[in-house]
Amino acid sequence: MKWKIPFVLAVLGILFGAGMAIYRFRDAAPGSRETSPRYYCPMHPSYTSDKPGDCPICNMRLVPMEEQPSPDEGGAPPGQTASLKNVCVIHKCTMANCLMEMPLKLGEKVSCPICGTHVAQAAEDPETKPLYYRHPMRPEITSPNPKKDEMGMDYVPVYAEAKATGQPPGQASTVITAERRQMIGMKSEEARERDLSTTIRASGRVAYDPDLYNAMSEYREAVRVRDRIKDSPLADVRERAEALVRAGRLRLRQLGLSNEQINAAGETDDLPTNLLIGEPGGTVWVYAQVYEYEIGLLKVGQPVDVRSPAFPDKSFRGRIKAIDPILSAETRSLKVRVEVPNPDGLLKLEMYVNAFIHAHLGRRLAVPESAVFNTGERRVAFVDLGQGRIEPREVKVGKEAEGYVEILSGVKAGERVITSANFLVDSESRLKGSFPKSESRKPAGTPGAAPQEHRH
Repeated sequence: MKWKIPFVLAVLGILFGAGMAIYRFRDAAPGSRETSPRYYCPMHPSYTSDKPGDCPICNMRLVPMEEQPSPDEGGAPPGQTASLKNVCVIHKCTMANCLMEMPLKLGEKVSCPICGTHVAQAAEDPETKPLYYRHPMRPEITSPNPKKDEMGMDYVPVYAEAKATGQPPGQASTVITAERRQMIGMKSEEARERDLSTTIRASGRVAYDPDLYNAMSEYREAVRVRDRIKDSPLADVRERAEALVRAGRLRLRQLGLSNEQINAAGETDDLPTNLLIGEPGGTVWVYAQVYEYEIGLLKVGQPVDVRSPAFPDKSFRGRIKAIDPILSAETRSLKVRVEVPNPDGLLKLEMYVNAFIHAHLGRRLAVPESAVFNTGERRVAFVDLGQGRIEPREVKVGKEAEGYVEILSGVKAGERVITSANFLVDSESRLKGSFPKSESRKPAGTPGAAPQEHRH
């Protein structure tokens, strides 16, 4: 037993030494072990790290560096160093044959497993010369001649036609990645034609109007007198009677009656006593005050729902009979006259009510109200062009209707507009728009164009 223990220890030592020798031999053989993963910045490939993290230059997330294949595996030709794969900044994923920035050069094809395959359309005349060339990642760096940046990417040509993009002053197109969209809660919706309708809410009262009743009574009597003396041989008498009718008619127009109501008042034998006494079984008139900015939606015949705080469970349906021609200078509102059936006599004269006027606007091109960003000087909508590209457009708007706003120009049907996070998108667009614009440059070769690279 005494010699067995040293023997076992010696055998274990021999086995351990043989294992270490084999491990070192295999580690020394080329390609026999996997190298520890390294990471690099897709925006600054010169920076590398042996652990994940953020780039100290631009704070962009580091991505794993793929091992370069040997020449025998179809990599770089002998004598050349294989370069890193391109990185699609839009989707932050490693892929081959994918550009890092839109737009593409004319006729260039790009394949992306997320974007798909795209071929740049000839947006400009091929014969047109670029005004200048700008750095693909830093637009403030420009050059009068084509060249490559420090990463081997071609400078982007800028054409004269780029000035007429229709973008608002001080703003520019931008790219927002899918990750940032999700983080800021960005959503979009398609601009399309919709059946728009809105409700005008106005305060009102049940009319007690002796002045209007007396004016209608005087007009009726003037019409009757004119009809009685129409065959009189005295021209002065006939002219005086006609003048009284005209004066009475003008007075009723000033009080807000329509021509149809005035004609009916001159022909009827029963004047509207509901202006003086609210009797059950008849109708009452409701005067609703509509603010100036809403009067363009008013039409005679529109349905109106009238509700009273005294009867919260009841609604009275009427229709607009006349719209006053004179705006109130004090309240900047217009009086609308609504005839409302009052079968049970619940509506009392001088009772305050709330009127809801229903206006149908028809079928119009519209977007959600949240898609229109008011900058104070103009209204802007941000159009989602796909592949992360966002383009600001100045828009002209029309009527607003229940959460939607009519688009008169700036956005076409079928285009998608951003409906949330507009403030953040506007800030990004203004930041990129603060770079020098193309109209301030001169084409390469023109007088005054600097031959060297410009940095602003």
